Amino acid sequence: MLVREAKLKNGTKEQYLALDDAVRTAQFIRNKAIRYWMDNRGVSKADLYSLCKNLAAKFPFAKKLNSAARQASAERAWASISNFYSRCKKGDKKKGYPQFKKHGRSVEYKVSGWKLAQDCESINFTDGFDIGTLSLYCNKATRIDLHTLKINRVRVVRRADGYYAQFCFDGDRKESGEYTGNVVGLDLGLKYFTKDQNDNAVIYPQFLRKSERRLKKAQRRLSKKFVKGAKPQSNNYHKVRKRLGKIHLKTSRQRKDWAIKLARCVVHFNDVIVYEDLKIANMVKNHRLAKSIQDASWYQFTQWLDYYGRIWDKAVVAVSPHYTSQDCSNCGWRVKKSLSTRTHSCPSCSIEICRDTNAAINILKKGMGILGIEWENSTFGQKGSASQEGKPGEKTASIAEGKPSTVSGFL
Repeated sequence: MLVREAKLKNGTKEQYLALDDAVRTAQFIRNKAIRYWMDNRGVSKADLYSLCKNLAAKFPFAKKLNSAARQASAERAWASISNFYSRCKKGDKKKGYPQFKKHGRSVEYKVSGWKLAQDCESINFTDGFDIGTLSLYCNKATRIDLHTLKINRVRVVRRADGYYAQFCFDGDRKESGEYTGNVVGLDLGLKYFTKDQNDNAVIYPQFLRKSERRLKKAQRRLSKKFVKGAKPQSNNYHKVRKRLGKIHLKTSRQRKDWAIKLARCVVHFNDVIVYEDLKIANMVKNHRLAKSIQDASWYQFTQWLDYYGRIWDKAVVAVSPHYTSQDCSNCGWRVKKSLSTRTHSCPSCSIEICRDTNAAINILKKGMGILGIEWENSTFGQKGSASQEGKPGEKTASIAEGKPSTVSGFL
């Protein structure tokens, strides 16, 4: 499924309030479905569909929402329930028990409840909320897809800067990639966002740190506008709240745009990409580094690496990060070091290289081993030789021999 997005513009205040009512109704249907599952054993997806029909008969505002949109809200509830069951069967530590949604931000329509204009420049919502026609503001690629592809669903999303329509198309994105023969191992970190086996580094712009002053100022203004139990939420309070939300939204969009461009660059110029699969939930328990780790958003970057790898049919491999910084990439000797130690000095083979570069080489070796390829490292300024004989039973190939990576040279 392919998802494209367009902003809903040129609407009146009444139309946007009607969209808010539709979003709240979808949230109401989902929460009622979760409650029904909690109170009754053996509830199936079909039972939740029947519940939607009963809720429409009981509550007049629920009947205003399109019947397919009510079913889509029930499907959201069932998705959280089925995911909970699957995690229980796997024996995961965190089961993720279904929770009620307090602040809903979207409503999803299926094939009914909306109608697209002939020129695909506006959309008309035809359910009982009388939303009416809204203009679609989008890029050229989205406009072409609206004319050529089949639309399965339309999702209305509310954000700090307005309302957006997400179109889910019946299609799959595939592109022909350029194969260069390059391989790269990426070590993710805070001092350097990524560093590869050739000592090429990428510095993260730290978008949250740059906007932190504006965020603190807006947050102070917001806290003065409302005191629980003493002051009501006035119109000025909501104005400042929206202003604060726009700052957060801009920061998240900057982070996402940067991750997309970097991931696209990495996958475009390399045929094999290996990165470390970090357990970020455990790492943010360190409160001194939690803000910087969340700002770096390694998970978002690795998700886009996987995405572009599937589009261009290139190998993207995630490996375990255990001992990648401790083990010597030349001889395999384990050299324990703290986070403050930034140089890897091996007492066994006398190699001295950057800690992150050493980790990137180990990450690349692990990934090539998963692919059934032995990767031989070139020298990196060490005192001894970096060559190492292959172990018996290992598969060998010369895919990475003599072909340095070119990741950060194009940023």
